[in-house]
Amino acid sequence: MEMALQSQRLLCSAPGFRIRPAVGSFAQTTMKCEGFTRNGVVSCMVASSGYSRRRPRRSIIPRTKRSTPRGFAPSPRPQAGTRTHKKDHSGIDEDGAGNSSSTSSSTPLSSELTSSGESMGSSGESMGKSQADDSSQNRKEDVDPEEYRRTIEYLAEENFMMGNKLFVFPNIVKAGQDIEIYLNRTLSALVDQPAVLIKGAFNGWKWKFFTEALQRTDLPGDWWLCKLHVPKQAYRIDFVFFNGGTVYENNNSKDFVLLTVKSGMNEAAFEAFLVEEKQREHERLAAEQAERARRDEERRKREEEKAAMEADRAQAKADVEKRRERMRLVVHLARASLENVWHVEPSSFKGGERIRLYYNRSSRPLARATELWIHGGHNNWTDGVSIVERLFRSVKRDGDWWYAEVVVPEQAFILDWVFADGPPRKAEVYDNNALQDFHATVPDYMSEELFWFEEEHRICRKLQEARKINQEAARRKAEKIAAMKAETKERTMKTFLLSQKHIVYTEPLEVRAGCTVTVLYNPSNTVLNGKPEVWLRCSFNRWSHRNGPLSPQKMVIADNGVHLKAIVKVPMDAYMMDFVFSDKEDGGIYDNKNGMDYHIPVSGGVLKEPPMHIVHIAVEMAPIAKVGGLGDVVTSLSRAVQELGHNVDIILPKYDCMNLSNVKDFHFRQSFGWGGTEIKVWFGKIEGLSVYLLEPQNGMFWVGCVYGRNDGARFGFFCHAALEFLKQNGSRPDILHCHDWSSAPVAWLYKDYYRHYGLSNARVIFTIHNLEFGIHQITQAMTYADKATTVSHRYLKEVSSNSAISPHLYKFHGILNGIDPDIWDPYNDKFIPVCYTSENVTEGKMAAKEALQQRLGLRKSDQPLVGIVTRLTVQKGIHLIKHAIWRTLERNGQVVLLGTAPDPSIQNDFVNLANQLSYSHGNHARLCLTYDEPLSHLDFMILCLMLIMIKRELKKKALKQTALALREPILLVLIMLSTEQSLHGLMLANGSTLCASA
Repeated sequence: MEMALQSQRLLCSAPGFRIRPAVGSFAQTTMKCEGFTRNGVVSCMVASSGYSRRRPRRSIIPRTKRSTPRGFAPSPRPQAGTRTHKKDHSGIDEDGAGNSSSTSSSTPLSSELTSSGESMGSSGESMGKSQADDSSQNRKEDVDPEEYRRTIEYLAEENFMMGNKLFVFPNIVKAGQDIEIYLNRTLSALVDQPAVLIKGAFNGWKWKFFTEALQRTDLPGDWWLCKLHVPKQAYRIDFVFFNGGTVYENNNSKDFVLLTVKSGMNEAAFEAFLVEEKQREHERLAAEQAERARRDEERRKREEEKAAMEADRAQAKADVEKRRERMRLVVHLARASLENVWHVEPSSFKGGERIRLYYNRSSRPLARATELWIHGGHNNWTDGVSIVERLFRSVKRDGDWWYAEVVVPEQAFILDWVFADGPPRKAEVYDNNALQDFHATVPDYMSEELFWFEEEHRICRKLQEARKINQEAARRKAEKIAAMKAETKERTMKTFLLSQKHIVYTEPLEVRAGCTVTVLYNPSNTVLNGKPEVWLRCSFNRWSHRNGPLSPQKMVIADNGVHLKAIVKVPMDAYMMDFVFSDKEDGGIYDNKNGMDYHIPVSGGVLKEPPMHIVHIAVEMAPIAKVGGLGDVVTSLSRAVQELGHNVDIILPKYDCMNLSNVKDFHFRQSFGWGGTEIKVWFGKIEGLSVYLLEPQNGMFWVGCVYGRNDGARFGFFCHAALEFLKQNGSRPDILHCHDWSSAPVAWLYKDYYRHYGLSNARVIFTIHNLEFGIHQITQAMTYADKATTVSHRYLKEVSSNSAISPHLYKFHGILNGIDPDIWDPYNDKFIPVCYTSENVTEGKMAAKEALQQRLGLRKSDQPLVGIVTRLTVQKGIHLIKHAIWRTLERNGQVVLLGTAPDPSIQNDFVNLANQLSYSHGNHARLCLTYDEPLSHLDFMILCLMLIMIKRELKKKALKQTALALREPILLVLIMLSTEQSLHGLMLANGSTLCASA
């Protein structure tokens, strides 16, 4: 009987006690059955309590199938086992028996003997059921059916007399063979049940669940039989019996366990096998996903090609209709000749033939020309100027006649031409028939309908060819972008791994699952400096690996004499390596990276890190609501984290001044009431990110700007509304990330209120971008946040003495701001006219500069252009910005400023300056006092020198990444505003472009 297998599901794994095997004497006949011995007829069994001991006990009163609690209780019956009620935890419907049906009819003992197959050679060998079946079939002929029957009858009689309710045959159970399990229903809790089924699994309820019906035999004593195949990966069998419903025989809640399965497998080997099996499953799923993706891509391409073909045909048809309409006007002007001006010989001709076109220049505009040329085409200049010939004086005619030999285009039924005093691009004087051109009919042309039919197909083919050329260029560009991105990602990861080499690193540098790595540690740069011993404490998957932490390992001196080392085997199911160091085996002083622990990503594993749900609550986001660098960080950080596989959402206020042209799939989502008003929720995709825009109907964000209108009250209301939206929407984020003073209230509002009302999973991260504003809100947020960050390690040091920061240094971390290489890559920038790399950088920069000058109405010039992209605040040095503008103009340079001021007085001051410059230096200066994303890209992409001005920290704005994105060296100038350094010397390099970015 073939066994019905279920999907793998862990139910229990716990040792129990040993059941006394039933043994007895045998007749003098020698048994031929493999695995059967005269002195032991029942395999070693252990009753395990793991399947049921964690479940509460219940009475034996039957319950409905789906309402049965997880536990079941024994009901003592002398000599009859235990009757219990138990829910099916394997996921198989207990009304049936897998692929087998229960029956109470008597089944005669088969004359076939199922024997064992070969022992398993390695833990990675897959189950070979068909091979086991073949092996069993081959051994059937070796078994004496009568001898087999007498053996089973003897075993049944002996076990019944000794009160044993079950036995297994053969006695020696081998992996890869079929076995027979016999249950005496009379001695069990199922004595009065019409159906008997077995439910079990292998290796501690971890492998290949099965549910199978037992068949009643004709053996004396109410014995029921089930045949099972033991897979090659098995080292134990766990099972219980039940009636297909809620009545169980489970050995007094301890389950039945057959421990003596002969195989090359043990618990450790089986765990390794499971990991390998998971890897194979991962590879299979990856292959299936890749195949699905390939098919989807092919289907998408077919659908796109079909749609493009239809669009090409539609465009060709529309073009033909327009040309036919224009052609109708030309046909009225066409003629065979114009008396005393021009005529054609011969008078009858068709496409492909050579003709002579005669022209009389006397009394015409070209009467004094020394040369005469014809510039011609056909069918109302369909292909532009396609006929260019020089005319020669005719000696056969009286007067001032000239002629040219012309080949009539194949598809022509109208010839179009003008006469000129030179070839194209050199002619100065034309005779164009008073702006109507000359037109002649082709007498023997094809039918007009046939012409337009072929013309439509010709246009369609031309469109298709152009489209394929564009598609191929886009494909090559995409491949190049992907290669550059992969290279950048690899280089960034290497930089990250080497960034802490002065403390810890691994060999090899990239840690791969299934490999052995050496951890090298330099305690001299840590709290363990000078300690006589250092112990490595390591685990995986953020300390959640199934095997738990590894045993502490004492580190030894490495070959370089500086580092200590320890060797670690990385399991196949690892995606992260985690470790800390201590000076004692049992603890002592720890180096745990200031409470963050050390983590190194593991590649090539069978498991991926489970994604987190991260919600950013902010008041700025590029490109739709950007005032300063905060907006860039919210967008680029969210994209980077989302690319790691996490789920990222962003919640913003919906300002009435937003430019929503860059929002995809923008639509109204829902509304909710809070704070005495209705709040509308809008949704859209921005740079691939899910963004929710909250619009209170009380007009709080209908003020025409992001900052400058009772900001404290507005942003406090927004923070409360954002948390209320998450609560009412049933969201359960893992991380709430708030930024600067403007969304700092999220930290304490969540901890004081919403943590207790449905948002209990979240941890709060607070990032300080600028400590100059909202110190009260920042102080509170630092107190309530679980972790706090700022824009760089240097800025952390500069602000660490601030009273808002210093009490919380233990949870404050500096993380350098980065740049989004996709958005700011000039090779893939949609806002510049010519995308470029290092190969065509000069051409790209020149095109961007000309586009910027043309857009802003500046005079085209090779003089230095100073670009300033900044938030106009005192911190950014507005007095030096003004000085730089005037000094640049004095030296005949050009200036473009892009930025806004949160302070209305500063904004008005620059508005007045813009008006003044427009009047006095209109061709050299433009002040754009608004946010404009395309303009900022033009500004940055033309720069050859970057000037960064800031009052406190010398913010590098990820210059290394910027140089990488711009694919070229950049001269960097950093100025501390307190030094009052003059800028004019930086603007004098001939032909250079200066961009001041703050």
